[in-house]
Amino acid sequence: MFIRINSFSTLRGNHLNDKKELKLILVAARSQLSSSDIKSLIAYLESDDCEFEISLQISEPTEQPELLELHRLVAIPALIKLSPAPKQIFAGSNIFSQLQKWLPRWTQEGLTKNLGINLQPSKIDSIRTQKEFLLEDELLVLRQENETLTKRIESQERLLRMVAHELRTPLTAATLAVQSQKLGQIDISKLQDVIKRRLEEIELLSQDLLEVGTTKWEALFNPQKIELGNISAEVILELEKFWRLRNIVIDTDIPSDLPSVFADQRRMRQVFLNLIENAIKFSKDSGSIKITMIHKTNQWLEITVCDKGAGIPLSEQKRIFLDRVRLPQTSEGTSGFGIGLSVCRRIVQVHGGRIWVVSEIGEGSCFHFTVPVWQGQNKEQQYLTKG
Repeated sequence: MFIRINSFSTLRGNHLNDKKELKLILVAARSQLSSSDIKSLIAYLESDDCEFEISLQISEPTEQPELLELHRLVAIPALIKLSPAPKQIFAGSNIFSQLQKWLPRWTQEGLTKNLGINLQPSKIDSIRTQKEFLLEDELLVLRQENETLTKRIESQERLLRMVAHELRTPLTAATLAVQSQKLGQIDISKLQDVIKRRLEEIELLSQDLLEVGTTKWEALFNPQKIELGNISAEVILELEKFWRLRNIVIDTDIPSDLPSVFADQRRMRQVFLNLIENAIKFSKDSGSIKITMIHKTNQWLEITVCDKGAGIPLSEQKRIFLDRVRLPQTSEGTSGFGIGLSVCRRIVQVHGGRIWVVSEIGEGSCFHFTVPVWQGQNKEQQYLTKG
């Protein structure tokens, strides 16, 4: 259980009063306290191996946000040395190793008495050391800011790639509608209806792009009560021209009593589009695709999209969901999975679910993902407990 200590509490026993006190603040989120680095850090500070009398304050940034501004923290977890002066800040995933490098220097500067000997640096050395401290601190802050900016840029790049990928669907559908109208397969009224709906989709995507600079793309989700059966049916009809052209049969197994889910309708549609489009792409002519939905548990629905294509090597089955990963040619005339699966992964994960693939070379692939069942959730809830 996470406990925030409001005042400094000494971790070491009274028998260590002859040692100099080292006052520290550990700023970390609840989940970060269980990391191996933080566990090793705290264990070391509590052990007899540490040659200081430690006073440690553990602070949750959401409960004490003023610490972030006060100490100019741009990344957490962070360990702050308050005293002896000067103040120093350590941040990142290797705080323990950073601290271990500095402990000998603090010892040499007279912060502790080891065997009754107090080593006092000369005045010149002290001035030089003070400057080194300041430079090290400023360098660390710059590194933290650079890390934060890098993560922000990467997040924006992911959103841009996702939107660019999603733009293809309405543009392709609109192009096909124009071709169908020229061939006399649909009338002007139907063409206008298709164009209108696709333009509305593009408008929504443009709104996402406008928010790239100020919003995490995960925050653009709007979960609500929706029916996945209806969404999958709409996607199948939307891609009809593609699977009919190649004589591919799409079989669905969707129970009539399937419960509603708590999800973003646009994003779920995007997941179905990507998975069914991939299944069509990797299926052989006159092949078959099967889509099933089952009420796996009281909390989750499991959706499966299977094809009988070339299959995916076992070594690549986890990698295909990563950003910027595109597989080499997997079947004759067909290469990679592109960005679509990484987008699917992020959409499913932000809903609290998970996505995976089961595949054998020459037998095809089955993509599975889970979505939370509607149980009267708060519409504004954005992050769900992972099942």
